[in-house]
Amino acid sequence: MTTEQEWAEDRKRFAAGGSDGSAALADAGPLAREFVDLAAKLVGEASVHGVLQRVVEAARSAVQGADLVSVTLRAPGGFHTPVETDPLATELDEVQYRLDEGPCVEATRMAGLGMTYCSDLGNCPEFPRFGRAAVGMGVGSILAVGMFPHGGDAPRMGALNIYSHEVGGLDEQDREIALVLAAHASTALAATMACTAADLEAAQLREALNTRDIIGQAKGILMERRKISADEAFDLLRSASQSLNMKLTKVAQTFVERRADI
Repeated sequence: MTTEQEWAEDRKRFAAGGSDGSAALADAGPLAREFVDLAAKLVGEASVHGVLQRVVEAARSAVQGADLVSVTLRAPGGFHTPVETDPLATELDEVQYRLDEGPCVEATRMAGLGMTYCSDLGNCPEFPRFGRAAVGMGVGSILAVGMFPHGGDAPRMGALNIYSHEVGGLDEQDREIALVLAAHASTALAATMACTAADLEAAQLREALNTRDIIGQAKGILMERRKISADEAFDLLRSASQSLNMKLTKVAQTFVERRADI
């Protein structure tokens, strides 16, 4: 089991950077192994929710000052929190959504890295209303990093949010680690969403081909039985669809399946 001292030493190495970056994984500290393990787990995740859950769990483990972790996602109707390590994190996120103020909202709007943080929420001029509310909920500092940068001033799709109960509970090393975690999340989410979109496109293509095939069969039966053209057969199917208030595909499928009875 990794000791607190080993974690602290590895965090310092991470912040300072290696002399030549050539250390083998076998010699890596617990933080490096945490990221390697996270990457392996993210590759195996097939859903957006699964990726996000892995990321918040990793953040809670790797960021020393983290007491609560959540993810903000931007939706057409506003923001929402799909995953968290504690219900209090969602409550804190929702205060920011309601006030339209706070790091987890601001991180989705900032240019550059989208890094937003406040080390003392009781004295935070950037987010005074949220700061007062957060202190009342037992939180002293917060860090948020934007995810899915689109370039320029375009808004991001979300943010990784990390809360500490302590004032000054999240230091510079925590911010650097959070940036790496957010990059992992963004890359994994982009891949997962691309796969999802590809799967959906393939399913839609299969459905379109199946639809065309069943309509073609129904047309062929009508053409053979009534000695009519393809256009005339299609007009008959369309008329039946309108008369029965039934989808054209369903009419065609019924006709093909019951052609011996019709």
